[in-house]
Amino acid sequence: AEAAVECGCDILMGTMYYESVHEICRKNGIKYMPYVGDITERPSVLDGSIDSIISEAEKCLEKCVDGFDLLGYRYTGDAVMLSRRFVDEVGAPVCIAGSVDSFERLDEVKAASPWAFTIGSAFFDKRFGDDFCQQINTVCEYMKR
Repeated sequence: AEAAVECGCDILMGTMYYESVHEICRKNGIKYMPYVGDITERPSVLDGSIDSIISEAEKCLEKCVDGFDLLGYRYTGDAVMLSRRFVDEVGAPVCIAGSVDSFERLDEVKAASPWAFTIGSAFFDKRFGDDFCQQINTVCEYMKR
């Protein structure tokens, strides 16, 4: 959180919910979008029932978080169902993250209609083209369809 302040970030996404992190964000006008669910391993893996993940999100909303960074495609269960239900049932912005690495997954993200999504290693693996610029443009154009 302190690094986010130093860098002038608008939003801090990720980390499990910590009141100390949330307080730094509040004091500095940074939106806080934590993970929810049982997070283990590296890269992160999301576990837990969909109901328990949504319940945890509702408890975080009571603490006035600004939204959630959902590790949808790192979920050990039905990732598509989790993303759809979470976006539909949680009354806050949701960023779907974790292995968005194919056009099929982009279609699933579109269907879930989150506030945002991230792509990371798929660009390094050239899953959407030959270079970063081309891949970003390809994904942006695809999502507009």
